[in-house]
Amino acid sequence: MPGTPAARVFPAGDTLDAVDLSVFFAGTGASSPSARRGLSATLLRAGGDRLLIDCGEGTQRQLVKSVGLPDLDAVFLTHLHADHWFGLPGMLKSFDLRDRSKPLEVYGPVGTKALLERVQPVFGRLGYPLDIEELDTDESLRFDEYRIKTFPTRHRGPSIGFQFVEDDRPGRFDAGEATRLGITPGPEFGQLQRGETVRGVEPSQVMGETRRGRRIVFTGDTRPSDATVVAAAGADLLVHEGTFASSEKDRAAETAHSTGAQAAQVAFDADVRLLAVTPIAARVHAGELEREVRGVFERAVVVRDFDEIELPLPDRGDPIHHRWSDRRRELAEAAGAGPAAERGAEPPGPSVETGAEQAEPAVPPEPVRSGI
Repeated sequence: MPGTPAARVFPAGDTLDAVDLSVFFAGTGASSPSARRGLSATLLRAGGDRLLIDCGEGTQRQLVKSVGLPDLDAVFLTHLHADHWFGLPGMLKSFDLRDRSKPLEVYGPVGTKALLERVQPVFGRLGYPLDIEELDTDESLRFDEYRIKTFPTRHRGPSIGFQFVEDDRPGRFDAGEATRLGITPGPEFGQLQRGETVRGVEPSQVMGETRRGRRIVFTGDTRPSDATVVAAAGADLLVHEGTFASSEKDRAAETAHSTGAQAAQVAFDADVRLLAVTPIAARVHAGELEREVRGVFERAVVVRDFDEIELPLPDRGDPIHHRWSDRRRELAEAAGAGPAAERGAEPPGPSVETGAEQAEPAVPPEPVRSGI
């Protein structure tokens, strides 16, 4: 696990540079893949760290054809239904075929070790250390500049949610005030920013108030719950499932899932900066679901495969949602490709005019599945 603090450089005039932070949605479908949605998989990119939240069937294929398959630092499983982990054995083997040597951590709820031990013959002996750790509902893992914390969710069988909690940053450094107090620009500025007293000048005299780090919350599959509201309170981004439309509220309750509107109510109660709803069932129309969601909580999106949310520092702007269809169009234009080439790109996306997803192939009513 990346747990050894890296050396930090404090530039004059400000504090620690912001770590790039984004969430990439490799798969946004529930239960079984559709023509337009792969199964649950979300890539968290924090500086140089690459953390995968859930790993449904086909996840490595989804990554390869979009942003590439990174050398993951850790995998976090929210629960052990097949649509959230079945892509892991193949990915483990692919890393082995790439001659990976650094350890890979896999974290999940109770039962994760036994599950992966049972499927070990599928991926065979690996040439790198695979460490599996089962987590309870109130644990904290330390990384370089952030923590991953767990919280309880309400699904069938053992399940946990994850909080990304970035370390608080020092306040802004007032270079003008430091100079007025007789501090020489250069190394002395850095000493003050590191909390050292320099020639009688205390850091508190030239540093602003501590700035809160960014926070992202991932629920996995769950009923709406007070525990999620508490975990997500004031978060920059809440990634909450919305498997069903409101018309199937009873089925959502029977299968321990949430509707999009229920996810929106959780986001409203937690006062998050942005809600991303995923996964959703294949028969649910994303555009209609998004209208339901925004009827409860306006700062919300129903994400599609390969969408990305960028999270600048809170004092530098709001979270930014990048549609894959828009990025694909920009790439096609930059390459000088015409509309035909753009239409041929994978995967098909929402229409330009309305942002509504085209209807997926009709799916007949189905019995309750253990996968969701």
